[in-house]
Amino acid sequence: MSYQGSWVRRGEWLELTPGKVLTGQSDREEATFKWLLETVDIPEKLLRKLQHSEGIQWRGDRLRLSLFPPREAGIEPMWSDLEILYEDDFCLVVNKPAGMAVHPDDRGTEITLNHAVAAYYESSGIEAAVRHIHRLDKDTTGPVLYAKNEYAQLKLDEAMREKKIVRIYAAMVQGRVSPELKVIDLPIGKDRHHAQRRRVSLTGQKAVTHILDAEVYRQSSLLYLSLETGRTHQIRVHLSHMGHAILGDSLYGGYSVHFGRQALHGAKLIFSHPFTGEEIEVDAPWPEDLLQLKEEHASRPFRG
Repeated sequence: MSYQGSWVRRGEWLELTPGKVLTGQSDREEATFKWLLETVDIPEKLLRKLQHSEGIQWRGDRLRLSLFPPREAGIEPMWSDLEILYEDDFCLVVNKPAGMAVHPDDRGTEITLNHAVAAYYESSGIEAAVRHIHRLDKDTTGPVLYAKNEYAQLKLDEAMREKKIVRIYAAMVQGRVSPELKVIDLPIGKDRHHAQRRRVSLTGQKAVTHILDAEVYRQSSLLYLSLETGRTHQIRVHLSHMGHAILGDSLYGGYSVHFGRQALHGAKLIFSHPFTGEEIEVDAPWPEDLLQLKEEHASRPFRG
């Protein structure tokens, strides 16, 4: 459930006009809380917080919510060019380039996507914490979703837990993938022999990958996949285990290709807007090196 009425942002305030459904109530405070909880679908935890901080106010017939209070980024701004795929007052979607991590590791010596988003916020006058909703591997390209306020974070985190955010990937893999391979349902755990690797393991966590479509070439295939679960390196582990390692993925047995990284790209992101409920579909342009790789392999079709 999401809010379907009119609204406008004014600084840190979101203004709604509920009409007589609330303005005519004898106990307007109680009715307002119930309406925000049930009709606008604001999480109760946030509503209690807004009540405590006087973040729920009436101005005549307008109901104001302090959903956009200024916040520090929480990470040092460090400039890097960003490709913005979608943005509004609640969400930001950025096309992550290859070779850039989403967030710092323990060493924290490189510019990450979060650093770059902090710099973008600073240059745009956006006073918001940097809150990524999901991640991509360092060498995987594609869209990364950010929440621009606490409300959006709570709603999008819930959508991730409930598997309502759809991420569709494109992967160039070795070998001709059988059209009968539609689902890979194999648990994934840590590889005790390699700190960075994961592996299919009977004692691991449940992991399910769906193959949505495929183009089969002479010695390789282009797959479009979606994740039912989100385990570390899930697509890479599953495809390698099935004998179709991603091209360039040396960690999981993919033979070398000229651009020297795994040929994996987040092609599409689909999610419901955290406030309006509108379905947002974001396509991420393919990086040039992956486009060239696809063209090279597509020029050698499989004629079975």
